[in-house]
Amino acid sequence: MNIQRKAIDVLRAAEPAEKVAAAHEMAELWRDGRLQIGGACDTQIPRAPGRPEKPELVSPQTVKRRRLGTIEGRAALIHAIAHIEFNAINLAADMLARYASSPRIADDKRRDFINDWVGVCDDEARHFTMVNDRLVNLDGFYGQLPAHNGLWEAALTTSKDLAARLVVAPMVLEARGLDVTPTMIHKLKSVGDKESAVILGIIYDEEIPHVAIGTYWFMHICHSEQLNPEETFKSLLKKYYKGTLKPPFNDAARALAGIPSTFYAP
Repeated sequence: MNIQRKAIDVLRAAEPAEKVAAAHEMAELWRDGRLQIGGACDTQIPRAPGRPEKPELVSPQTVKRRRLGTIEGRAALIHAIAHIEFNAINLAADMLARYASSPRIADDKRRDFINDWVGVCDDEARHFTMVNDRLVNLDGFYGQLPAHNGLWEAALTTSKDLAARLVVAPMVLEARGLDVTPTMIHKLKSVGDKESAVILGIIYDEEIPHVAIGTYWFMHICHSEQLNPEETFKSLLKKYYKGTLKPPFNDAARALAGIPSTFYAP
């Protein structure tokens, strides 16, 4: 079996436990050398990944915000993060299924590209498990509240352009997580929820290298195709991203992830 086919298995898995297990199995098989690069893949990449019947998917504007001073409010925040991590598994798996054989990745770098995104997918599955377990401890469960589909919609809009995917997913959407997570951690600590704060701290620390991976491969494409990175970033952002980049920005974390401030500064 090749890595693309296994990544599609991760995408198609519907139940959270099934998807997490498929992501971890893919990582184990790849690291043991039991998955090939390239070759025939007899299964189409799904337009929509497998997902449970719940949560109900709604417009982002209709997702209610709740105060963290109550257990219900903290559970709502953790539910939203669980949904992000669940979709992050799909985004990493789709990166492998769709782009593992991309001609925009140099052949001598292809194994490194796959190593990186297998690792990201494995991490996101672990993150989901951590957050989901915490949600259960708060008397909640994944699917109990509505959620939005913005992350997967970003995957669809960039499904034919690897550079655009790298810009929109890791370098914009995940980088936004670096901007807002420290504040969430502070607020959780202020209301005495140290357990949730610790989990978000772990995710924050591990998302910096995830964004760095996206930045690295974007820069690789720009270098190999003799493109100006800043101009290319801004051009793809304008074409593929519906929103705007708004401060505050976590300049220190973004610098650690390799994103120059000129890419996103006004």
